[in-house]
Amino acid sequence: MALPRVRLLLAVAACLACAFGRRVDAAPKELKVGYYAKTCPGAEYVVREAMARALAREARSVASVMRLQFHDCFVNGCDGSVLMDATPTMAGEKEALSNINSLRSFEVVDQVKAAVEERCPGVVSCADIIVMASRDAVVLTGGPHWDVKLGREDSLTASQEDSDNIMPSPRANATALIRLFAGLGLSVMDLVALSGSHSIGEARCFSIMFRLYNQSGSGRPDPHLDPAYRTTLDALCPLTGDQNVSAGMDATPVVFDNQYFKDLVALRGFLNSDQTLFSDNPFTRAMVERFSKDQDAFFRAFADGMVKMGDLQNPRKGEIRANCRVANGSPPPLKNQAAPFRLLDF
Repeated sequence: MALPRVRLLLAVAACLACAFGRRVDAAPKELKVGYYAKTCPGAEYVVREAMARALAREARSVASVMRLQFHDCFVNGCDGSVLMDATPTMAGEKEALSNINSLRSFEVVDQVKAAVEERCPGVVSCADIIVMASRDAVVLTGGPHWDVKLGREDSLTASQEDSDNIMPSPRANATALIRLFAGLGLSVMDLVALSGSHSIGEARCFSIMFRLYNQSGSGRPDPHLDPAYRTTLDALCPLTGDQNVSAGMDATPVVFDNQYFKDLVALRGFLNSDQTLFSDNPFTRAMVERFSKDQDAFFRAFADGMVKMGDLQNPRKGEIRANCRVANGSPPPLKNQAAPFRLLDF
């Protein structure tokens, strides 16, 4: 790794530590492609095969796994903390505002981890499994391939509070999203390209009720909605209906392509935090228009953004968890405990 890149990672780690009031315990590890070539040969193949099995069982599941990388890396770096269940002494990130009743497919990560552990016990971190599995979710649904840098450790704790303070709601506008990404060393292009992860997967009616019936407290729908599309969404998500009903976030929710951007241009974005990229900011709008016309440009920018996001690290010393849901030697996770209902979800 070139010296300037190391300095950048150190700076990002320091910023993360300062932002959350934590000291930097160690320099970030030097991640590299092929990290497990000697210690766990074939690890990436094992992950790919496990993800292919998950895709065959449920197409939506791999998109849900990819989403975990965003919610993991944005909160104190890519450290597998989003996978941790709550314990009697720790509130997990799964109960955070943007995650509760929304993040899913944790069992898929468990299955991938089990397959990797069978091959190489105690070697591959859960944080690295998220990064490999996210790449494979894209490739398996028709998107680009990129080499993943590996060598992360798993965190010893999770922080619901930090997740609440960082992750955006589905109501976020382009300005807020640009600010969030910039704080993590990610550019406006990274924001727009990485938002294209919504090319696959689904979201719930709960996340768009305000757009359909009370945008910005107006008592009216979002004006940046194609009328025909709004009619479709009204039928799918009636005001008194089941808000857990879900739908694709673009017109081709099981294929990774640039349809997501074409839909934004046509005012058919599902989430406010998606449509705002075209409707509310000239800089993000120009990139949305470019990606809607040039899928190869989107694929290149997306792969670059995923690598950059994967470089975010937790500066604190970690471990290789045996169980992705709990730190080694910690109390077992809470069982069958209903999480409190939160007003925001995504």
